[in-house]
Amino acid sequence: MKKPAHLLLFTFLLTALFSCQPKKSEETAQDPEDHMEWWREARFGMFIHWGLYAIPAGEWNGTTNHAEWIRTTAKIPLEEYDQFLDEFNPVKFDADAWVKMAKDAGMKYIVITSKHHDGFGLFDSETSDYDVMATPFKRDILKELSEACKKAGIKLCFYHSIMDWHHPDYLPRREWEQNRSVEGAEFPRYVDYMKAQLKELITNYGELGVLWFDGEWEDTWTHADGVELYDYVRSLQPNIIINNRVDKGRQGMAGLTKEGDFVGDFGTPEQEIPAIGLPGVDWESCMTMNDHWGYNSHDDNWKSSEDLIRKLVDIASKGGNFLLNIGPKADGTFPQESIERLADIGDWMDVYSESVYGTQASPIAEVEWGRITQKKTENSTRIYLHVFDWPESGQLELEGLKGRLTKAGMLTNDFDKFRVDVDEKNQRYVVNLPDVAPNTIDEVLWLDFRE
Repeated sequence: MKKPAHLLLFTFLLTALFSCQPKKSEETAQDPEDHMEWWREARFGMFIHWGLYAIPAGEWNGTTNHAEWIRTTAKIPLEEYDQFLDEFNPVKFDADAWVKMAKDAGMKYIVITSKHHDGFGLFDSETSDYDVMATPFKRDILKELSEACKKAGIKLCFYHSIMDWHHPDYLPRREWEQNRSVEGAEFPRYVDYMKAQLKELITNYGELGVLWFDGEWEDTWTHADGVELYDYVRSLQPNIIINNRVDKGRQGMAGLTKEGDFVGDFGTPEQEIPAIGLPGVDWESCMTMNDHWGYNSHDDNWKSSEDLIRKLVDIASKGGNFLLNIGPKADGTFPQESIERLADIGDWMDVYSESVYGTQASPIAEVEWGRITQKKTENSTRIYLHVFDWPESGQLELEGLKGRLTKAGMLTNDFDKFRVDVDEKNQRYVVNLPDVAPNTIDEVLWLDFRE
């Protein structure tokens, strides 16, 4: 389907805007590129937002639109919010069960909030009393997850907030905290505290996959701070991957870094998927299953399993990763709606994961019936045709694919029942489909080409 002129112009401008890859600093530029290899292969991970904010479950004084930002959105005084420490006791938490659900869904890595903006840590920190060991639970959640991930072959990663609404040296205060003095507060001392916590996380929990920073947008955090922190983290674990939110320069929810000498290994679109592929740029769309990151018991606006599967495929077809969020409940369990969607995604991935893992962006323009991914070997390329909308004509028309077509087939479990014929003329291909789609969410066909 030919794109209208205004869309072509938008595509051109978007490509120019997002053409800048997050960069390494000069100090770490010599590090091998293969530290990103596992991440590019994975394509799919689980985000987990969990902390004290799960206890109010999104509700405060009759309002029900809160989640992990509740201390600020509900303007809760520090001493009142700190009372949640005495209530945090997730006795149903089972690290092995969490990791199993991620693995069964086809996820290759888990990114969990070691510390969100409220300053509370899910780990045993020697630098702070504001952590899980100060609660009735008194178990190091990250230690248990690290052990479960190691057994399951899942990469463990940590989200760590630069912003901290609890630490006395973090500046600025929230604008509504008029009774909380800033006298004696020293931001550099807070940075030292944050670096000490990061050293604990990097050295006490085995090899990590990613440090996923956030909360970098306030004026107290500078580009120089970002470069220094990037270098510091990489000095502790040279192969760790660090997102672009360690530095300034992120362009809002679009998540990609504007032109300039900014550090970070990948861009972070939030709650959205870039409209086009971004050649040469590593990026990861993080997204919620409903409307909140942390648990909100009133939020019933769940995305369907079909929508989430197609979002995963859409992202892979543009060369990105999908980081799909879970907001666990205060008792340590996942919401049932999340469990069901993970299971549905896992059922699809059991059959079709080959068309996601280790793939690159589509080699041709977007098609109206679905999406395309590809996987290259030394002398050949396998093209995966993800058919969302089974055409009434029974045919898919393709052009612009390079090489000599050698073979075609389907990934369905029932492939013996289906035959794929391809007519070729001057590098235009007509794929003749079976009458019925084996999978109505996304059936995948493949075409092999030799160079």
